[in-house]
Amino acid sequence: MTSLMPTAISSVPPEALLFPRTGVDSHAHLDMPHFGTDLPAVLSRAAAAGLANIGNVFLGLGAWEQGKGLFADAPEVFFLLGIHPTDAMSCSPETLAGMKDAFASDIRLRALGEIGLDFYWKTCPPDIQRSVFRAQLHLARALSLPVVIHSRDAYAATLAILRNENFTGRPLLWHCFGGNAEQAKELAGLGWHISIPGSVTFPANHALRDAVRGIPPDKLLVETDCPYLAPMPHRGKRNEPAYAAITAACIADILGMDAAELWTRCGDNARRFFGIEEISLNRSSL
Repeated sequence: MTSLMPTAISSVPPEALLFPRTGVDSHAHLDMPHFGTDLPAVLSRAAAAGLANIGNVFLGLGAWEQGKGLFADAPEVFFLLGIHPTDAMSCSPETLAGMKDAFASDIRLRALGEIGLDFYWKTCPPDIQRSVFRAQLHLARALSLPVVIHSRDAYAATLAILRNENFTGRPLLWHCFGGNAEQAKELAGLGWHISIPGSVTFPANHALRDAVRGIPPDKLLVETDCPYLAPMPHRGKRNEPAYAAITAACIADILGMDAAELWTRCGDNARRFFGIEEISLNRSSL
């Protein structure tokens, strides 16, 4: 069955959906230059839209060192850290050692990511990407960390490495899933979580809306990947965490679920995956 994009839902302001403050944006890049002096306002709108937590993804050790201070007064933000595949040439043994130290020193770092393969951009040779991907998987295993996967135009190659590294059944989140129903079923069958971005609202994206139907309820998360991939009707503009509510409302419509229930369920899935339940309850630890 082909899902129709729920235009009426996507046109509602996020705060007007009246979601409880139980949601999680599992993947955001709020340390990027797209967010400047208005970061406090962005975080305020996120709270008004019903977000309890936001996962900020630092693309490399330097980004974490420079950007973590931005969230000193925002305990609802937890962190991810990884070397993006297009930056793989910057990775060295010293970089990996620094990442290991970072995870040991910062309780807000909850997962290693985003890591993986990207064959769309031609900025880094595939063999280097594969080597750095494997090295980070080894680090995640050594530190017992969840991993968050970036895979663009590289589904089969990414999956092959994950199978070869025995990551079946390990805590893994396939970030910004944009595949089809068969791929979603395959990933879920391997015991992995799947995060859906705002592109699920794009009118022509029937395949992703169909794929959503086959994701087990306990494996489904939502994300913005902001500042990119803003959902309708904001497509082409700067994305922000509050818009995760629009994505969740669209997914709930596809699944025939109560939107607030879907919102909370995805939030609970994220909190369990990242192990942030205890952090949310003990904010002084941040």
